[in-house]
Amino acid sequence: MCRAPDCLLWLLRGVPRQRACTLFIISFKFMFLVSIMIYWHVVGEPRPQGQLSNLPVDVPCPRVVPPTPPSSTPAQGNIFFLETSDRTNPNFLFMCSVESAARAHPESRVMVLMKGLPGGNASLPRHLGLSLLSCFPNVQMLPLDLEELFRDTPLATWYAAAGQRWEPYLLPVLSDASRLALMWKFGGIYLDTDFIVLKNLRNLTNMLGIQSRYVLNGAFLAFERHHEFMALCMRDFVAHYNGWVWGHQGPQLLTRVFKKWCSTRSLGDSHTCRGVTALPCDAFYPIPWQNWKRYFEDVSPEELPRLLNATYAVHVWNKKSQGTRFKATSKALLAQLHARYCPTTHEAMKTYL
Repeated sequence: MCRAPDCLLWLLRGVPRQRACTLFIISFKFMFLVSIMIYWHVVGEPRPQGQLSNLPVDVPCPRVVPPTPPSSTPAQGNIFFLETSDRTNPNFLFMCSVESAARAHPESRVMVLMKGLPGGNASLPRHLGLSLLSCFPNVQMLPLDLEELFRDTPLATWYAAAGQRWEPYLLPVLSDASRLALMWKFGGIYLDTDFIVLKNLRNLTNMLGIQSRYVLNGAFLAFERHHEFMALCMRDFVAHYNGWVWGHQGPQLLTRVFKKWCSTRSLGDSHTCRGVTALPCDAFYPIPWQNWKRYFEDVSPEELPRLLNATYAVHVWNKKSQGTRFKATSKALLAQLHARYCPTTHEAMKTYL
């Protein structure tokens, strides 16, 4: 067995054409690995958006909050948010997402499951975001036990092996898997933490959103418990797993499963088949990710209702917009959405930023 340097020299011996090909392959693989590491370092781990290190850990609660819903165990109809990293300090967009959902659904439980929260009877960490969200009696923040979530699903074996290897997109892939298992086990509504909810979503069942004419997106999911479409998604997740391609286990998975489910090759503007509906772009993705900067541009108050007339919730594309600053009192579209749909978070932004 030759040593690594000797093997490399052996590979480089030969005719000039073979030598050039060998050098090209080695260079390409090296640059590919470096680019992945740089990407993960720069954008793979979301930065604390719009927050400062000297923020207080408590915030006064507003006088008017949604009424307390009936107490019960996790059941179909709940609204779920997930944090699959160890972070326990929600940023302002996260806070706005949960608050807007709580205000739009005073009769529902809004459950924020966070992997970093301690289990048992331990108290919540002291952070501004957790303090603010605790003001809403229909919001519950609970620890996320991933092993328990994946138990008795096709994803259990995959998760057991996931920690034994390095992958460039493991955190988002883990989030993709978690939402599928969550919808399968409990049903209800799942939302990413970069949504701002505008309307009540309880009339949406067995639905997801079209991101563009070519792809669906799982940032919003609404399904009945144990729906076969979710079971098919989990099986596809394992059968066609590729953690090295961005979106392969998320939007691409949902798109290929939906096409198989409907026996179709294209999505169209909207599509319903076998009891599952793909809603048009305007429902949850009115502004394409390529135009994410529009959220930080001024919009007249009169234009706002027309712009979002057909929209249930606005996806802000945090992967692109994270770190972009805006004045809470400005006429920027995002500032107006904060002021209207998550006023408690908006007041905190005006006070502390």
